[in-house]
Amino acid sequence: MHKNFKGIEKTVFGRGSYAQLVSIVDERRHENDHFALFLVDNYFKGKNLTIPAKPEDIVTYMDVDPEEPTTVQVDGLRDQVKASKGIPSAVIGIGGGSIMDLAKAVSLMFTNEGSSQKYQGLNLIKKPGVYHIGVPTISGTGAEVSMTAVLTGPEKKLGLKCEWTVFNQVVLDPDLIASVPRDKWFYTGMDTYIHCIESRDGILNNAYSTAFGEQALALCREIYLGDKSGQTPENNEKLMVASLMGGLSLTYSEVGIVHALSYGLSKILGTKHCYANCVAFQHLGDYYPEGVAEFNEMIRKHQITLPKGLAKEWSEDTITAMAQVAIRLEHMWNHAIGTDWKSKVSLDTVKDLFRRL
Repeated sequence: MHKNFKGIEKTVFGRGSYAQLVSIVDERRHENDHFALFLVDNYFKGKNLTIPAKPEDIVTYMDVDPEEPTTVQVDGLRDQVKASKGIPSAVIGIGGGSIMDLAKAVSLMFTNEGSSQKYQGLNLIKKPGVYHIGVPTISGTGAEVSMTAVLTGPEKKLGLKCEWTVFNQVVLDPDLIASVPRDKWFYTGMDTYIHCIESRDGILNNAYSTAFGEQALALCREIYLGDKSGQTPENNEKLMVASLMGGLSLTYSEVGIVHALSYGLSKILGTKHCYANCVAFQHLGDYYPEGVAEFNEMIRKHQITLPKGLAKEWSEDTITAMAQVAIRLEHMWNHAIGTDWKSKVSLDTVKDLFRRL
């Protein structure tokens, strides 16, 4: 069955485009209970970022570091808002990838009954959510375009994934990512790079995913390896576009072993997703030889230090728990290894991959 995915309905791009958020939200205020819910990364609390909220709106500063948003967090936020004001006209997420996922998930849970835990998986959501708007302030995760809202639940780390997860509107203003610390700018950018490598180097790759992926890779090379590489306004523009294209590439293909291991690190140890990807990717040269070689070149150029020998501090129980999380992500192993992956990859195989770290 060919994938038939819904894309973002509206996108505004360019420096200063954040100013248009006022009119974008105002267009929705006649819906539901006539207020907007702003979910803002706690990083911006007290900072010089104007939130275009009206007195009737709810502005909530959210801290989702170090893990991805949880099902408990999503359910609690939904219940609190419904009890106090009802159902919002729009949900606006302003922040990094975790805030993007939180906004997508909360939007869906206003219209779907019960806990978000029961919707972790593909096409389990029954009804479209509240109109939701994504305003990324860190680029690289692709969450602004992804049809997945990654959540950590009591039993698993897995996304709410369906066509209604995708944002109705995104605002891509490169000025918003200018203050990102250099290390996070690198790690999130590498999430885009890894998306494209994994998308390309697997059995589900196709002309459509390649078109987006190759352009995103070309932009990453300019940003991180070019003569004018670095955290400049021009490169921030390129990174925002690369992030979106990388997200589209994986949407029409799939991610692979890096993300499977990263999910294990995040679920069991609470390691932040983009950083976890980098920690794992450096050790997977036998699976992604060209990508890892180029990645190491980027690390050297930007003087990034990644830890090694982490597994020496982990117990056998910890390694087993991480491997159990990773091996359950069958779609990732299928893409990376092939349809016969179960004959080639066992729990012990995955445990050995974690021991490399």
